[in-house]
Amino acid sequence: MEVRNKKTEDKKYSFDDLVNIIRRLRAKDGCPWDREQTHESLKQCLIEEAYETIEAINNKDYRNLCEELGDVLLQVVMHGVIAEEEKEFTLEDVIGGECEKMIHRHPHVFGNLEVKDSEAVLNNWEDIKQKEKNYDNISDSILNIPKALPANIRAEKIQKKAAKAGLEFENFDQVLDKVYEELEELIEARKIGQKSDIEEEFGDLMFSVVNLSRFLHVNAENSLTNATNKFINRFVGVEFFARQEGKHLWEMSASEIDTLWGRVK
Repeated sequence: MEVRNKKTEDKKYSFDDLVNIIRRLRAKDGCPWDREQTHESLKQCLIEEAYETIEAINNKDYRNLCEELGDVLLQVVMHGVIAEEEKEFTLEDVIGGECEKMIHRHPHVFGNLEVKDSEAVLNNWEDIKQKEKNYDNISDSILNIPKALPANIRAEKIQKKAAKAGLEFENFDQVLDKVYEELEELIEARKIGQKSDIEEEFGDLMFSVVNLSRFLHVNAENSLTNATNKFINRFVGVEFFARQEGKHLWEMSASEIDTLWGRVK
């Protein structure tokens, strides 16, 4: 298969073209790097491409978003072609399975079910998913939440499922009290100095803070990302002011840095 430079020839490519390109790269006389890849070796690539896609969305960089979505699609096709080679499943299985899932989980569109709002859609989605996965109880559903998810996102998903089963605080004040309780336990653990206890109590505190975010109706993962970005911007500003004074941060006292920090804020 000959691949021409699209700058010199205005060719419109299809999904089948992409699949054939990957199959050609994976062939015996194809690309050595592509031939070496496995499901395991590509895990990090898939994660990175997903996060780069999110970055493009956050930046409202739609030209880059187009490219990043292509990179995500590339990963999907790579895994599909590898699976075909290993006779695990085919790309047609991937596409067909997703089509069936979408039809089955949207009976209000493809069937006769009536729903009043998006919340009802989500509740129905979860009920259908429970039946599809043959979950006998909420515990089965919780145990199948991927451990590879970012910790904040995983904690929130688990808390939502537990809440659906009735394990939920009644109001914001109760959740806030729990945060204070976990903070006190962390302080006590630090006094004792047992590292394993400190780590455990710190984890409990973070889990409670994620629960607090649910009651505040804010996204814990996004909030932490925004706070980190704010810190970076302020740090860059502090270092800029320090350089204007002909100094390096590591040469300055804590009070001098605090003064610069106040200027940036």
